[in-house]
Amino acid sequence: MAYYRTVGTVPPKRHTQHRNEDGGLYYEELMGEEGFSSDSSLLYHRAIPSALVDSRVWALPQGKPEPNHPLKPFHFKLHDLFPGEEWRQTDAVRGRRVVLANADVRIAYVACGQPSPLYRNAIGDECVYVESGTGTLETVFGTIEAGQGDYLIVPRATTHRWVPTGDQPLRLYAIEANSHITPAKRYLSKFGQLLEHAPFCERDLRGPVGPLLSNESGDTEIYVKHRGNGSEGVAGTVFVTPTHPFDVVGWDGCLYPYAFNISDYEPITGRIHQPPPAHQVFEGNNFVICNFVPRKVDYHPLSIPVPYYHSNVDSDEVMFYCGGDYEARKGSGIGQGSISLHPGGHTHGPQPGAYERSIGAEFFDELAVMVDTFRPLEIAEGGRASDDGTYAWSWSGRGPQDGGSK
Repeated sequence: MAYYRTVGTVPPKRHTQHRNEDGGLYYEELMGEEGFSSDSSLLYHRAIPSALVDSRVWALPQGKPEPNHPLKPFHFKLHDLFPGEEWRQTDAVRGRRVVLANADVRIAYVACGQPSPLYRNAIGDECVYVESGTGTLETVFGTIEAGQGDYLIVPRATTHRWVPTGDQPLRLYAIEANSHITPAKRYLSKFGQLLEHAPFCERDLRGPVGPLLSNESGDTEIYVKHRGNGSEGVAGTVFVTPTHPFDVVGWDGCLYPYAFNISDYEPITGRIHQPPPAHQVFEGNNFVICNFVPRKVDYHPLSIPVPYYHSNVDSDEVMFYCGGDYEARKGSGIGQGSISLHPGGHTHGPQPGAYERSIGAEFFDELAVMVDTFRPLEIAEGGRASDDGTYAWSWSGRGPQDGGSK
């Protein structure tokens, strides 16, 4: 999104000399998208940003995702992935458990208490939602304080690390794209400004504060997730650099990480039930991100406020339940930290009784982040480990585990 910022010291003109107090040159780095043809920023480093002293394999821990076959809906209980005090020894990068994945997006979860190593996702942008806890996102652009309800948009190849704060786990829901992530394009002008009908605006966005000049010295490791040649197309490398990358004295441009809190989203409502696109916030290649926030609901005298039963023939629907009381899922075991997967080809909707029970409701106190993908999702290691095993049969009340009867 083309929203210009400048932080620290930059020279009056691009690509000209920028010197320190001793007369030495700072090193200019262009970080840009789409081969010099889209948004970019210029960063000014104290040391050469290209310097390497070593490169070794980072063995990514997740196994290969498996097709959703035979096709069925799922309920994943993400809090079960980090039981007890395990989070205290976990960091936000190496501790991620991938739950669902396809060629366009990977959905992962982590509960962490340790600072992460320096990290760079060279495959695509990341949208990281903070379910609970507090922390600091430290980046080459500066720092962003993060807390419950924050979305953090981290552009592709941004060097950063997560530093949890406080005495509770920092719980992160990570949407890793194989593309860039932007606000919904229908909310943007042709020059990238958020329009009047958008449910949020630039005033709601928090950019990095900085610059962040690290006092750390010596060889520094950077964990890099990048394109690979394997079946998943994802590989890992650890770069070792002779200096710390947090040496940027200033930068300017339209490409940088930012935060947006879900409480600043202004819901769009109507007399009758509004479809999920009314709740959209971001999008990437072949997927969209929506959020369902506390809101007044349908006010037609004959309205049914919960969603109608629907079959999204072109998409898989992933719902992360992160607060409140989601009316349409009562009775299914879904609660805080749950994910539901409703795949294309399955007609889904409210649990039994919710359709009738919602009549007359005036307000829904619910909080959920939804990802709709336009290619089928596969079940990754974190999904297999957190599957409740029964959700698919929750509309009928019986399934194969009890001989088909209850």
